[in-house]
Amino acid sequence: MDLPTVGLPALPRRLAAPAPGWVETTDVIVVGSGVAGLTAALHLREAGLHVTVVTKVDIDEGSTRWAQGGIAAVLDPTDTPQMHATDTEIAGVGLCDPAAVRVLVEEGPARLRELMRLGAEFDRNADGSLMLTREGGHRADRIVHAGGDATGAEVQRALHEAVRRDPWIRLVEHALVLDLLRARGDGPGGLGAACGITLHVLGEGSEDGVGALLARAVVLATGGMGQIFAATTNPAVSTGDGVALAMRAGAAVTDIEFVQFHPTALIVPQRSRVPGTGHAQQPLVSEALRGEGAHLVDGDGKRFMLGQHELAELAPRDVVAKGIHRVLLANGDDHVHLDARHLGGDFLARRFPTIVASCLAIGVDPGTDLIPVAPAAHYASGGVRTDLRGRTSIPGLYACGEVACTGVHGANRLASNSLLEGLVFSRRIADDVASGLPEQAHPADTGAWRGEGGWVLPAGATPVLQRAMTRGAGVLRSAATLTGTAVELVELGVARGTPRTADWEATNLLTVAATLVAAAYARRETRGCHWREDFPVDDERWHGHLIGAVGGQGELTTGWEER
Repeated sequence: MDLPTVGLPALPRRLAAPAPGWVETTDVIVVGSGVAGLTAALHLREAGLHVTVVTKVDIDEGSTRWAQGGIAAVLDPTDTPQMHATDTEIAGVGLCDPAAVRVLVEEGPARLRELMRLGAEFDRNADGSLMLTREGGHRADRIVHAGGDATGAEVQRALHEAVRRDPWIRLVEHALVLDLLRARGDGPGGLGAACGITLHVLGEGSEDGVGALLARAVVLATGGMGQIFAATTNPAVSTGDGVALAMRAGAAVTDIEFVQFHPTALIVPQRSRVPGTGHAQQPLVSEALRGEGAHLVDGDGKRFMLGQHELAELAPRDVVAKGIHRVLLANGDDHVHLDARHLGGDFLARRFPTIVASCLAIGVDPGTDLIPVAPAAHYASGGVRTDLRGRTSIPGLYACGEVACTGVHGANRLASNSLLEGLVFSRRIADDVASGLPEQAHPADTGAWRGEGGWVLPAGATPVLQRAMTRGAGVLRSAATLTGTAVELVELGVARGTPRTADWEATNLLTVAATLVAAAYARRETRGCHWREDFPVDDERWHGHLIGAVGGQGELTTGWEER
């Protein structure tokens, strides 16, 4: 297919950083400490391997603990894996990989039970049975929750405790992964399999903290990239580090244009930002609240989702986000309202303590007041391309969780499939790694090993990039808005920063943002959570996947693969 292209900046093939001042060796490196990373680490340890988990801040600071929704799995005798698969594929609007979906729905229940054996406690009925609920896009009760709206926190707690109990899992906190190390081989540039990473660890190693970890396999579980937008429910650490690292190393990414915007993020008058970075996070108001009967209303108190979809407020997220945006555009407002007053303050406080606390913090009492909400970037359905065992296009490099594109989500993730995907595919990665782990290889003599070449974007570019992406590549996209965003990215891309954390993150954001803009410009249709105002319907000619990569000179390339 002849793909439309738009001018974008050249991207770095490595980050500017000093040569590693220290070197350590382990069997397997896991980058990331959410559900995918910690589950992978635990399964790798079951195989008898030594594991080093590298995490950017503290072990509990990633996206997993913020998950208010639950975990979808077929546990009710009246439900079936095929029903779960059908709901997943409907949400994915024709782009789900059926084989990946089968893996998810068939292996999911066993992985959930393993999580419970590790100590995760989920909400139960009076008779002791698991309490199963329903969320948007599901046509059966198959969602388990913990603490009402604190599922992610409970999952993180259980996994964290299990990891802490194992002395052969080394945890390296406050460490930003920089670049992938590859051995000599017969791949492009004479490079072969992944054999480690460079990283910056605050307070360790040389004065600058840059070192190298060598390993026989590397697993990326770095989470999402929501911080490319000005409004996101993602934590400040979600700067697309894993996707950017993989692309610099030569790996392929796919479906990057499909970023899910959560339709109901809480509108906070003065959102706090992480000093020096421009990063911010908006609390989300889980669709589980809508599942219990809360309604979306416009400024006049009218339920506007009625008649737009058979499930009304419980329609797939992209449908609800678009419905809200239509109201915002028509009325010139910056938010709509969620009306949960009829559910009662006592019920809301018991069932949704996290949401209620977030609302009260801005002076809104959900028991008596309308809740101000609007869409915000929430989940990346695309990412580093993998097969059904989590293998990327680089031997020895694996990816799981939100950083990966397994093919499960297609053009739009079904609610509560994300934690499940992390559980299922991290186990598959561990099995594959354990079945054929090679001997440790020495890194090829490249710039990443010598500390030469590469460049970084200044941290001051981050808020400018975020605003540009929100304006032109957010929920509403068109050729005109995407071209305008591309021009701004090109202008930003000429600046150069210094090797430090905020600048490295800004550079990762530029790489991911440019890749998204290229794919969104190329895909001339509306499908799932990719909405083109100038191509407002889906088109079977686009029934396939856009593959992104960075060429030898830093040029961004986009290819096409039919479904």
